[in-house]
Amino acid sequence: MRTFFCCALFALAGIVFLVAGEAGAAEQKSIEPAPPRAEGDGPYPRLILRGLTVINGTGAPARGPMDIVIEGNRITRVSSVGNPGLPINDDDRPQTRPGDKVIDLDGMYALPGFVDMHGHIGGVDQGTPAEYVFKLWLGHGITTVRDPASGNGVEWVVAHKQKSARNAITAPRIEAYVSFGQGRDEPIATPRQARQWVAEQAKKGADGLKFFGARPDILRAALEEARKQGLRTAMHHAQLEVARANVLDTSGWGLTTMEHWYGLPEALFDNRTVQDYPADYNYNDEQHRFGEAGRLWSQAAGKGSERWNLVRNTLIERDFTIDPTLTIYEASRDLMAQRRAEWHEDYTLPSLWDFFAPSRDAHGSYWFDWTTADEIAWKNNFRKWMQFLNDYKNHGGRVTAGSDSGYIYKIYGFGYIQELELLQEAGFHPLEVIRAATLHGAQALGLESEIGSLEVGKLADLVIVDENPLANFKVLYGTGALRVDSNNQPVRVGGVVYTIKDGIVYDAGKLRADVRKMVDEAWTEADRTLTQPGVVPTSR
Repeated sequence: MRTFFCCALFALAGIVFLVAGEAGAAEQKSIEPAPPRAEGDGPYPRLILRGLTVINGTGAPARGPMDIVIEGNRITRVSSVGNPGLPINDDDRPQTRPGDKVIDLDGMYALPGFVDMHGHIGGVDQGTPAEYVFKLWLGHGITTVRDPASGNGVEWVVAHKQKSARNAITAPRIEAYVSFGQGRDEPIATPRQARQWVAEQAKKGADGLKFFGARPDILRAALEEARKQGLRTAMHHAQLEVARANVLDTSGWGLTTMEHWYGLPEALFDNRTVQDYPADYNYNDEQHRFGEAGRLWSQAAGKGSERWNLVRNTLIERDFTIDPTLTIYEASRDLMAQRRAEWHEDYTLPSLWDFFAPSRDAHGSYWFDWTTADEIAWKNNFRKWMQFLNDYKNHGGRVTAGSDSGYIYKIYGFGYIQELELLQEAGFHPLEVIRAATLHGAQALGLESEIGSLEVGKLADLVIVDENPLANFKVLYGTGALRVDSNNQPVRVGGVVYTIKDGIVYDAGKLRADVRKMVDEAWTEADRTLTQPGVVPTSR
């Protein structure tokens, strides 16, 4: 039995550049790069997947049995081959040709590959090599990831994007967004400097930019230049700048996506202009920051109010995307449950446990004295936040799925599936959840002509699972779902069976097994440190 421990507590690498305009040219540290691809079969000249029930990602109901034909890396045919409960009519099936690869998947479910709209590719302080991150993503059916901030450096992320596009590494497709001001010796101080920096990122191959805030004239110039350069944009409206530019302002200046929820309740204020901060509030105190954030939605206008409707309708008119990442705040409303989630045993690296441990100088490690009252405030926060998300979706707004894993007890892949569960909790029908995770993510990235739905002509990115995810999203977890069988015994069911990316078929179970082996080896090494001073073991 392993033992959880905390020894050296790490500060978040590059925390300074998280506030836009404060970027420095400190040496960029990057995690271990991904090794050459050694997994996956294909792409095949012609691959036929037999007998599936298809959930195509558009919001359409499930349909099956279906056969799917993939030629190279494109879907070329999706055919109905009968009716449930009746023998399949072979005359309706795509006929095999010499050299075809056929996989019988009778009774299984096929979905479009998932899009994680907020997927950081690990970090030096987390101690997460790229192989660990990528295999957990693919092992949960995630075939496209937007890296918001490119914390390993834009050159590193773009290089891995290109390797993934060539299938030279085992990895999802990557969209590289760069944190505003990254790589500069001095802070961006003028609109002209902002425009120049944005143009430079376009030349480096970035797909988009990530903002945390800046002086309004600088932020507006950067957003306008990004649109001119064909770059998409995302923003975490940090409290240090949100009083000068909330989501109504930034969406009007061209912002395409908001991250988390910061900037949205502030736009909904109708009896104040700033958050109701206590007199002793200090933004650099992480528990102050997260504790008061949990009391912010109660200060916003309610559903059906004039202000609520104005904000909702304005954002929808601007074709604005909300990427909520509900999952990353789950520990705020139930710390014990997230800290003790069952997948930690086999999938969480010891270095991540170090990183997650409470610490006054590490981002997101704010458990200095987390109280019942703090958790209740966050539960109330979630209720109103989810109410807005559901209302936004119901009126035609785009909501996507992102995880922000690698922080606050969230593990890659697992955190993303929990996001799907949380969208259902918010009121989304399971088909709406799948659409948020697939087609709407692709639309937000401008990639809907290539990915996001299981349709003829699109790239062959698919998730194959042997249980119905519409009935229970838990079957998508790498640990599966618990069920009592006919012998009254608890058994594990589910887990993604295959992830197909670009026509290459990955055994998802094997990818997850590779990760478990990495974790086992890391714990074997870590266990040698348990007698060192400063190590505080707790039961695992």
